[in-house]
Amino acid sequence: MDTRQLDAKTAAALVAEAVFAPSMHNAQPWRFRYVAHDRALLLLADLDRAMTRSDPGNRALHIGCGAALFNLRVAAAHAGFTPVVRLLPDPAEPLLLAAVQLGEARRPTTHEDDLARLHPAIRERHTSRHPFDEKDIPEDVRAALQRAASLEGADLLFPGPWHVETVLDLVHDAESRDALNPAGMEDLHRWTRLGPEADIATDGVPEYAFGPRMRDGKAPLRDFAGRRPVADRGATAFEKNPHLALLSTPGDAPADWLRAGQALERVLLEATLTGLATSLTSHALESPDLRLLAREPVAGGGHVQMVLRLGYGPQGPATPRRPVRDVLEVV
Repeated sequence: MDTRQLDAKTAAALVAEAVFAPSMHNAQPWRFRYVAHDRALLLLADLDRAMTRSDPGNRALHIGCGAALFNLRVAAAHAGFTPVVRLLPDPAEPLLLAAVQLGEARRPTTHEDDLARLHPAIRERHTSRHPFDEKDIPEDVRAALQRAASLEGADLLFPGPWHVETVLDLVHDAESRDALNPAGMEDLHRWTRLGPEADIATDGVPEYAFGPRMRDGKAPLRDFAGRRPVADRGATAFEKNPHLALLSTPGDAPADWLRAGQALERVLLEATLTGLATSLTSHALESPDLRLLAREPVAGGGHVQMVLRLGYGPQGPATPRRPVRDVLEVV
């Protein structure tokens, strides 16, 4: 990538990296606008891709957009630019979530070097809905992931065994509620891609990314197939002692959700570089009462924004992404 100039072509290349971020049901609820005379890329919410039933307050939408914002920062640092971010810069334009000023290319600082170091993981990171090994995560790796979260203003907690069981129970409670209220599955059905549609999709979760059905184990995974048949999908045993981590922020407003998304992606990229496979679940966080119970009652004073599952196993397949021309406007 040419680090000596910032033009529409370079902006498109940066956005092409940003869109590899995770988002709820891979809805990709973002748009970008390149403003040439300001040397800025703007991040906007795409409410056509909001989850009206499972994310009525757009918390998950902001988290996904925050993850895309972090990828944009990493790509910019890798290209030699100095990204300066302002969150929610214009109260009169609520869909404008962030403005990224791209400073002149120069020798990177230690901070920018740390961002650029994560660049190889952007396209390597995939959500894995496969079994992980029953293998501990070393303490130094856990510490590195906690540091990654703290650099973005969030906390990453590795809960103890009893708290893990509590979180798993909350996930099962959320699944039971869905079973009793089929209308609650509306968002999931909208964003899953079955049969021939999976091969041509540019968004959503295709059937080849569902992973096998769980025959045994306790991994907190949402079954995107539900009762719908999926060809050649088997069942297998998952880990009995899943490694979970809770990502929390001190506040619980839109700016906090954007920070949570950046922290989440920083943790995921760091985890990918260490050889960990990752998956996410927000199932138990979609109901306010269950989300409150996910908090660690003694040490957890913040608001839980995401539950991560970490381990050693298959990285999972890449899921489709919308082309840059569909998400980037040049003005």
